[in-house]
Amino acid sequence: MEDYKSLYLATTESHCGKSLVSLGIMDILLRRTQRVGVFRPIIKCHGPDRTDKNLELLLKYFHLPWQYEETYAWRQIDALDLLAQGQHDELINGVIAKYKTLENKSDFVLIIGSDLSADTAALDFDINVELAQSLGSPVLLLASGAKESMDEIISPILMAIESFKRKGNQLVGTIVNRADPEKLDAIRAGLKEALPAEAAVLAVIPANKKLASPSVREVVEHLGAEVLYGEDLLEYRVEEYMVIAMQMDHYLELLRHRALLITPGDRGDVILSALQAHVSDNYPQLAGLLLTTKVRPAATVQRLLEGLPSTLPIIAVDEETFPTAAKVRGVRSYITVDRQDKIARSLRIFHKYVDVETLIKRYADIKPRGIPPRMFLFNIMQQARSDRKRIVLPESDDERILRAAQSLIEQDVVDIILLGDEKKVRYLIAKLGLNIPEERAPVVNPAASSDFEDYARTYYQLRKHKGLTPEQAADIMMDVSYFGTMMVYKGHADGMVSGAAHTTAHTLRPAFEFIKTKPGFKIVSSVFFMALEDRVLVYGDCAVVPKPTAEQLAEIAIASAETAQMFGIEPVVAMLSYSTGESGHGEEVERVRKATELAQARRPDLLIEGPMQYDAAVDPGVAQKKMPGSKVAGRATVLIFPDLNTGNNTYKAVQRETGAIAIGPVLQGLRKPVNDLSRGCTVDDVINTVAITAVQAQHA
Repeated sequence: MEDYKSLYLATTESHCGKSLVSLGIMDILLRRTQRVGVFRPIIKCHGPDRTDKNLELLLKYFHLPWQYEETYAWRQIDALDLLAQGQHDELINGVIAKYKTLENKSDFVLIIGSDLSADTAALDFDINVELAQSLGSPVLLLASGAKESMDEIISPILMAIESFKRKGNQLVGTIVNRADPEKLDAIRAGLKEALPAEAAVLAVIPANKKLASPSVREVVEHLGAEVLYGEDLLEYRVEEYMVIAMQMDHYLELLRHRALLITPGDRGDVILSALQAHVSDNYPQLAGLLLTTKVRPAATVQRLLEGLPSTLPIIAVDEETFPTAAKVRGVRSYITVDRQDKIARSLRIFHKYVDVETLIKRYADIKPRGIPPRMFLFNIMQQARSDRKRIVLPESDDERILRAAQSLIEQDVVDIILLGDEKKVRYLIAKLGLNIPEERAPVVNPAASSDFEDYARTYYQLRKHKGLTPEQAADIMMDVSYFGTMMVYKGHADGMVSGAAHTTAHTLRPAFEFIKTKPGFKIVSSVFFMALEDRVLVYGDCAVVPKPTAEQLAEIAIASAETAQMFGIEPVVAMLSYSTGESGHGEEVERVRKATELAQARRPDLLIEGPMQYDAAVDPGVAQKKMPGSKVAGRATVLIFPDLNTGNNTYKAVQRETGAIAIGPVLQGLRKPVNDLSRGCTVDDVINTVAITAVQAQHA
């Protein structure tokens, strides 16, 4: 299994039989690689030990090297509490953080989606869809075939397919479990006709009575029952439940194999006759006796039982007979590591009914579309945190800037320098109820700074050839954009972010004047990270260079590819135009064609092709028709627009029409990082831009 390194097993409803399928998939994986991780984003703990039975089973049976705490992110109760408090992002980020830790130690990770319990099924399903997308994992759907009609089987599968596709998830296929053994062919035929190709049925697995039958111990745990006799016989399997209200000579004729008999505690005749029937060659073997009501067997009966060899488990509850009978039918059987017979049976069934080679081929045929947006943002924060930098924020009188500063410091992403009058800034911080410690975010007043004269003198030396006087240099250095940029130039800050209350020109002019371009680059350009539903693309240049020459366009392409690499996006560069390949001619197309040739010659290690149209660059189907055999078309991650007019309008159109998050502009080509904010930016925009600037500073 290549390219992707994980598989998300998602159920379409409750009780689909995850244990059997996860056992089978883990068995396949371990035949191909040894470092296989298992991960559940959200667990619902079961039993007195409060552990997840799926995780316990896989960890112990396959002797996986992971600690239990490494294999899940949240308990369901904690996840629901986070959602109730509106902390959705914290929930998702917590999952990503735990998953990434395990992924870094593994060659492959099997992700098992959260349980769809009756009371939270809709919520669980929506979370599964979002988590699969956020983790960037292909999805294998697991559905239940335990239904009366084909419509009842197909409907939840189609709903799941639509939900996962809408979120941009890629599907491997569908497995239907617990189907009626007599309807397998009919179910396969119905699914083949109803399901789309990308979610085609990979297996229909029949229900197995021996796997579905709970043990008496599981009945005890479910009911909270008291064990009266046969403590060592609780692993007896229960295949039937029978309420006994008749006399002995009538009910004995109705006894069924491995039945758990439910009867009031004062029915000594039923208890004793059942024990005799169980050891008789003329009657079927039973699973046990479940006594109801608060009444227990009479003392004489108890004395008799205590003198007999233990042949049947006898358990008791205080509830009445018929409520108990209703409740006991909700007992679910689990495949646990101590039930080697069930594990062996599960693996045999999986390999008999699942076409393993087709499953592997379907998985291998799915190609990554790029890094998911939430994973991208998570990675940025992790990168920034790994080597903490100092970022200067000149606009400390803006509430958004201060709220972002607090969040960044709390997350330990960066250190902050705020510019402004310290008393006024500290007053505003207190007024907003924020906690921004001075040691992590000192406030520097340019006019009162001990560095002011040095900064003004340095600026004068850098710009005196333009006719600048020392007095003018001092006046200009009072401007927070110039003072902040000079901090970066001098190494007193590692980067600057501004623009929430200033124009782009005001923010960037100082950087153009004296930060200047890094070696090998002649221009400063920009990219936007476009966080689409299912992946992040890089758009360049959409903010700085109005009409680049072929040489400048080539430089923008190379700079954008390097920026993509810096942030974990594999650069596959498409040089965009209004025609694809050799189909068009004219000055505009020729400029893009020449730029492509220049970029390819300068960086032969990069995948760069053009000219091509946007649809050919990102749509595999269109690419196959317009540029068959291309290594870029259909899978581009970096899109280079021919001019600012095209790029700026395109990014805004995509942002508005698709709901994509546009992160940027991120400047590239400068020796040290300075980035501009939109005046309509949100707190999250500030946080993301500061983190991006910190990562750029690590590479400066």
